[in-house]
Amino acid sequence: MPTRFRTATLLSSGLRRVALLLVGGILTAAGALAATPNVVLIIADDQAWTDYGFMGHPAIDTPRLDRLSEQSLTYTRGYVPTSLCAPSLASIITGLYPHEHGYVGNDPARTPGAPRGPGASDPGRDERRARLIAKADDWPTLPRRLAERGYLSLQTGKWWLGSYKRGGFTHGMTRGFPEPGGRHGDDGLRIGREGLDPIPAFLDEAKQAGRPFFLWYAPFLPHTPHNPPERLLAKYRDKVDSPSVAKYWAMCEWFDETCGELLDLLNERGVADDTIVVYACDNGWVNRRDRSAYAPRSKRSPYDGGLRTPVMVRWPDHVEPRRDETTLVSTIDIAPTVLAACGLAPGEELQGVSLLERERLIERDQAFGAIYEHDIVDLDRPAASLKHRWTVHGPWKLVLPYQQRLPDAAAELYHVAEDPHERREVAESHPEVVAELTDELDAWWTP
Repeated sequence: MPTRFRTATLLSSGLRRVALLLVGGILTAAGALAATPNVVLIIADDQAWTDYGFMGHPAIDTPRLDRLSEQSLTYTRGYVPTSLCAPSLASIITGLYPHEHGYVGNDPARTPGAPRGPGASDPGRDERRARLIAKADDWPTLPRRLAERGYLSLQTGKWWLGSYKRGGFTHGMTRGFPEPGGRHGDDGLRIGREGLDPIPAFLDEAKQAGRPFFLWYAPFLPHTPHNPPERLLAKYRDKVDSPSVAKYWAMCEWFDETCGELLDLLNERGVADDTIVVYACDNGWVNRRDRSAYAPRSKRSPYDGGLRTPVMVRWPDHVEPRRDETTLVSTIDIAPTVLAACGLAPGEELQGVSLLERERLIERDQAFGAIYEHDIVDLDRPAASLKHRWTVHGPWKLVLPYQQRLPDAAAELYHVAEDPHERREVAESHPEVVAELTDELDAWWTP
């Protein structure tokens, strides 16, 4: 396989294993590389694919992420498999689609008739939440796989899967359900908003131990509450006639600042050149003009306002920085990328492709995903919560409603290469494209 990572023989137990990487010209001439680079995942929380300086936004300033994009292999046509945070994050950490890992919504459904409101108890829902979280115990998560290579790992920020330990992390911030506030991050939600502790101490511990590290940085930013520092909000008040939009724009810059602070920590410790930095967003967000909430065609929707994200990979001296505006990639591809770069074979259960294997990505030329209810209807049947399946193949995007649950909805087709904001629905005039993409969706997953 000429485009796969090839690993040289381990010369002795006292030497690092090295890898010869042949990936269709993406890598520089460095050749032999250490197979245990550090790994940092930066994951934005609720930010549209358009809302960065390097993606062309006319007002939002993101200088640190702009600089990261210049240093990275930057794919501008990236997608998440679903536009809701918990299942999207679960796919990043596992490399599995939501219908494969089973965490298809943020929460289990409420028990019919159970009381609601502050302090209300729903024991049945609590039992289902515990059973849902337990799914993570058997997942081939990145921290669990990287532990095979001696990695220390730290969870910070958003985390839905109980304690950080449930995901295989050696270190973490989130106590998790059933602890108070354990639904989606608890103590981890302080990261970024209240500084970067405990990241510096973790980096120092890994360096002193001579161990490679994996860092999950998924701050609660630019997510609501949109309460940016006044110095940033003042910058945007006069740039838009919507106070809620101004707040969101300021949150995007606040998030950018924290990313810069994190990258500075790597530089200060002299580990930046030995670290792979991967960037993506968990799902999109188009802010309403009248309040701090998402518009209909963004989060939780099958449209690119909720599904599309830039994806970046920075690996100094190993990955050639370049901007790719045509190749389709998915956050499903992050896990295979990290595993292969760290000397581990991605399991056969992973459908993703390494982001460094450009020839394979070009040959695939497709992304898949599905949209589910916010609350999971049946923990053991993903299709019980299914609303839409979708695929982007080349220039075309098909949104296919699940007829068993949306019997009156029709298929939607968009030429996203010419119509990136999906304003012109063209299914009626291209029935052959609808038929072809429907067959491809069925081959990917038939619910």
